[in-house]
Amino acid sequence: MSLDKRTFIQSPHTYPKKVRLVEMSPRDGLQNETGGFVPTQTKIELINRLSDTGLIHIEAASFVSPKWVPQMKDASEVMAGIQRKDGITYSVLTPNMRGFEGALAANAQEVSVFSAASENFTQKNINCSIEESLERFIPVIEAAKAQGIPVRGYVSTVMGCPYEGEIAPDKVAKVAKALYEMGCYEISLGDTIGTGTPLKAKRMLEAVNKEVPMHLLAAHFHDTYGQAIGNLNAVLEEGLAIIDSSVAGLGGCPYAKGASGNVATEDVLYLLEGLGIETGINLQAMVDTGFWICEQINRHNGSKVALAKGMSQV
Repeated sequence: MSLDKRTFIQSPHTYPKKVRLVEMSPRDGLQNETGGFVPTQTKIELINRLSDTGLIHIEAASFVSPKWVPQMKDASEVMAGIQRKDGITYSVLTPNMRGFEGALAANAQEVSVFSAASENFTQKNINCSIEESLERFIPVIEAAKAQGIPVRGYVSTVMGCPYEGEIAPDKVAKVAKALYEMGCYEISLGDTIGTGTPLKAKRMLEAVNKEVPMHLLAAHFHDTYGQAIGNLNAVLEEGLAIIDSSVAGLGGCPYAKGASGNVATEDVLYLLEGLGIETGINLQAMVDTGFWICEQINRHNGSKVALAKGMSQV
């Protein structure tokens, strides 16, 4: 039996020279904490500490109904209390016009909208179909354009769904294309339940890249099965240069049973440094920040690199 020659064909792409990290811990990290409400001042201090690490993009809050996401009920106070630094984008999640109006009042520099590649996940998450979810974003995106505010789009369940199982790459590409054509300047591809593997990640990205330029795509991978770093390496090989991550691995998805946290920023930085890829971020400062927030909220640090390196100071 002969081996398929395609197995040995090297990717025509190369690793990017520089990667932009989008720090998710203040929003996607803390919003799912179940050990009690995280004090507003703690959230503000976390963002301020992250601002000192070299990050240039931090998702700071979510303007959603406090009924559904009580941890984010102080979004306005958080946005008002942080010490903003020049050169850093402080973005917020805004699923509807009410959220956008709150974000506008809070002087958010960027807003985000989200859908999924799974119909069942979308129904259980936001109680509507994928098509309906996209239609809801039209007034948000139009209003943002009118104000000169960039809109980032998220696609969840890009490699697996807790209700539908494996997701076909063409489904992901279809939703990503729709968000791109609606006006999202960047599309984040989320492995919400962390079931992806490197080959799946490559195939998914290849399908999406047929519809959306590579430089506008980001990877948002969860580490449920310990595959996030391997999956990131796989998409980096294809030329992707934007990664969503969360200090200390904070966060997860409350709608996806068994989903652990986002990939830890510290672990991503260690990978990128090993590949000689520039980020502009100080790894030790990030390690220290991760230990600090874990101490504040009495949570285990989910970063393997942080646990290995230890904390120099808090």
